[in-house]
Amino acid sequence: MSFLLSAVIATLIISILSLVGIFTFVLGEKKLNKIALYLVAFSTGALIGGAFLHLLPEAAENSEGLSIYLYQILGITLFFILERFLKWHHCHEEGECEVHTFTYMSIVGDSFHNFIDGLVIVSAFAVAPELGIATTIAVAAHEIPQELGDFGVLIHGGYSRAKALLWNFASALTAVAGTIVGYFLLNLNETLSLFLLPFAAGGFIYIAMSDLVPELHKEPRISKSVLNFLLFLLGILVMYGLKIYFEG
Repeated sequence: MSFLLSAVIATLIISILSLVGIFTFVLGEKKLNKIALYLVAFSTGALIGGAFLHLLPEAAENSEGLSIYLYQILGITLFFILERFLKWHHCHEEGECEVHTFTYMSIVGDSFHNFIDGLVIVSAFAVAPELGIATTIAVAAHEIPQELGDFGVLIHGGYSRAKALLWNFASALTAVAGTIVGYFLLNLNETLSLFLLPFAAGGFIYIAMSDLVPELHKEPRISKSVLNFLLFLLGILVMYGLKIYFEG
């Protein structure tokens, strides 16, 4: 199986995860919100593990000098810009944002983010199948709680559930477009992965530490905080286990 086909399949699976909002029809919003925090805890660990145990070590093997760190900083910076100026995530202070305008910005920002995910995933598969799998798992772990949040934003902005699901899925499909574009870019410049891997690691680190960890700190109950911490560790251990499995 070519690395392009593997990457397309991976991004299609991730795109399907955008339909997670459909479970609101069955479980209800309150139950999903409880589950979402546990998913956030796991995805935080998976993103940290994916960045430090897979992407950065692979990039370090083929990079020289400060480039790996500069690309990582660039990744952090771009994701900061996405969140700050495109209002990528849900509005925390409802009184300070125009909800209907924000829904459009949320879709645009999420589409751009998913497009980058596609670039990163195809670049990872181009380096090695195991790196592609690990990167896909890290992205997928983050997508579920994020897509639940995006679904909630669109509902809050006045969309029907069906319309919100449709737009969420449409924006998620840009990951497939990113994969195809990334494939052709890699054919033009094989060293693109040397930039995208540390760049993606920076994005993973920013998302985990800037967005997800603060959400975990909002849990006031010690028992659930301990469970969230254990799920955070589990996310890291899954990434570590994948590394040992593929290298062993």
